[in-house]
Amino acid sequence: MANARDVKRRIKSVDNTRQITRTMELVATSKLKRATDRVGAASPYAQALREIVESLYAPAFAERFPLLRRPEREERVAVLLMTANRGLAGAFNANLIKEARGVLDSFEAKGVRPELHIAGKKGIAYFRFRGQAISSEDISIGDAPTIDDAERLVAPLRQRFVEGDLDAVYLIASDYRSALSTPPSTKKLLPIEPDQDGPSENRQAADTFILSPSAGLILDRLLPTYVRNAVFTALIENAAAEQAQRRTAMKNATDNAGDVLEHLTRTYNRARQAQITQEIAEIVGGAAGLE
Repeated sequence: MANARDVKRRIKSVDNTRQITRTMELVATSKLKRATDRVGAASPYAQALREIVESLYAPAFAERFPLLRRPEREERVAVLLMTANRGLAGAFNANLIKEARGVLDSFEAKGVRPELHIAGKKGIAYFRFRGQAISSEDISIGDAPTIDDAERLVAPLRQRFVEGDLDAVYLIASDYRSALSTPPSTKKLLPIEPDQDGPSENRQAADTFILSPSAGLILDRLLPTYVRNAVFTALIENAAAEQAQRRTAMKNATDNAGDVLEHLTRTYNRARQAQITQEIAEIVGGAAGLE
């Protein structure tokens, strides 16, 4: 049986760890509330922007606007991966990295060698360890991403697409559906492909609007904003998903520490009881030997 002093030392160590994980759970809960508020505040604008682009879009515009250009074959592709800068968030980073590996492998199977652009220390560290070439890195995005962060990430890729240096840009991030559902997803960022067939109760055809200036001039200003906002939405959803998974992971760690403490406490009580019994037996034996 384990020594009572050693067990007591382990109990103190596990209790200290439980206090840390409990604190981290509370911090993640607070950050998750603010992150979900940002997601909720940004969603109406993103939805309205998407509906406007879908309403104004026409196939003929693909020849006039570079961001709508659809190459016949994707030979030069960029993949933008978003991960966290910190760990202790369950499988959050691992799921995103797994999604990115699947996308990269699928392109390489087609004979296409994509460029990899990463935002987040965890993704950078993983692909560096694998020896994967990384075209650009960004570790400056915090828990509250801004529109400037989105513009910094997408502006070079958007410009290269306009110039014809890239045929497509894909974005890998977590979709925030709820605190318990944050699956990784891959979306085509460029070229812009409005959903013309999907259902929308509020969608209206372009000829039902009075447009000033013309639809073409509006799209000229709107399309770069649409791309930037798509990246911004992905950033804030990714941040919310990170905090959701960190809260869950820390709660599980706190609960597990409680179970370990309960087991160690029973072990300590048994060890202490055995020690006391042995001491009593030694006293009784010594007293009997003196008689």
